[in-house]
Amino acid sequence: MPVPPFTAVVDTLPETVPFVGPEAIERRTGIKTRARIGANESVFGPSPKALQAIRDNADSVWSYGDPENFELQHALAAKFGVSPDEITIGEGIDGLMSWVVRLFIAPGDKVVMAAGGYPTFIYHVSGYGGDLHYVPYMRDHEDPIALASKAREVGAKMVYLANPDNPMGTWWPAETIQAFIDAVPEDCIIVLDEAYGECAPEGTMPAIDTTRPNVLRMRTFSKAYGLAGMRCGYAIGNARLTRAFNRIRNHFGISRLTQAAALAALQDEAHLQWALNSIDASRERLYAIAREHGLEPIPSATNFVTIDCKRDGAFAKAVLDALAEQGVFIRKPGSPGHDRCIRVSCGPEREMDIFAAALPIALKQAQGAA
Repeated sequence: MPVPPFTAVVDTLPETVPFVGPEAIERRTGIKTRARIGANESVFGPSPKALQAIRDNADSVWSYGDPENFELQHALAAKFGVSPDEITIGEGIDGLMSWVVRLFIAPGDKVVMAAGGYPTFIYHVSGYGGDLHYVPYMRDHEDPIALASKAREVGAKMVYLANPDNPMGTWWPAETIQAFIDAVPEDCIIVLDEAYGECAPEGTMPAIDTTRPNVLRMRTFSKAYGLAGMRCGYAIGNARLTRAFNRIRNHFGISRLTQAAALAALQDEAHLQWALNSIDASRERLYAIAREHGLEPIPSATNFVTIDCKRDGAFAKAVLDALAEQGVFIRKPGSPGHDRCIRVSCGPEREMDIFAAALPIALKQAQGAA
């Protein structure tokens, strides 16, 4: 019987979900999650003003959100000192990645990124038939100058860099990132993922320059602002780039509640600073827990800590699985070289206490399985 054909690109792709959520683990194992510290959400929660905005707008969920995202777009523009048409808003950075790849990448076009970098970007590039070229990490850091060199070498149409990095949590100072931007040809789109930018030390991110014709800076309300479940991110860049999203974006993708919550969160600087202070304290606690058990935490500029288990990938996976059996949801990098590590999100003392108690049990189990 004849069936409707998929596109040539889609026909080659596996059915996959880039991330396994704690819900899937609960369904598979029947074990309830006690500490959700694996997806780099902000367990500290959103601003009370954001929660109040959600409540205040709950009765209007029957109506679409403003398709222009007008108030939020103008508030972000004022915050960063750019024109409103140099901001575009989407369903988290993941949604924005899909759009930018759709805008620029046709089947066979070359895209450069770090080997072991953020898998959702790979997912989108593969989904549009892009030809991915990888650059190795350099001592657990993405290598900006090597990325720029590879982009020139292969004639890439797009290059992706996360600063601070996911999954390793490492970062480069603004001067290094600016040198990278300057070294990439102007006809190659730079996707600069700054999802964890609020968590990073001062001097990590270069000044925003929207005169650059090829730079998109992507940020989100999912991390420090604690609104991962609302799905709201934004890109800052040259107006030619940001206006082009209007050709393809889902204009009703940002709900009325999401717009209200993000706007309220953006305006609550006191809560943001409290959350950042809490992340800093939790990061220090995670460093101490790791060292107490002979593991090596990698210095982080994010709301998570990647921990070197000082063995191989199989051992780190055994640790991850043993933690899951105790209801502790974490994740780990999957690429060779990085897979020796586990990755733990920052969280309140309760979650840190659960992790601290579960880790030695998991390590003992993993050592027995090795």
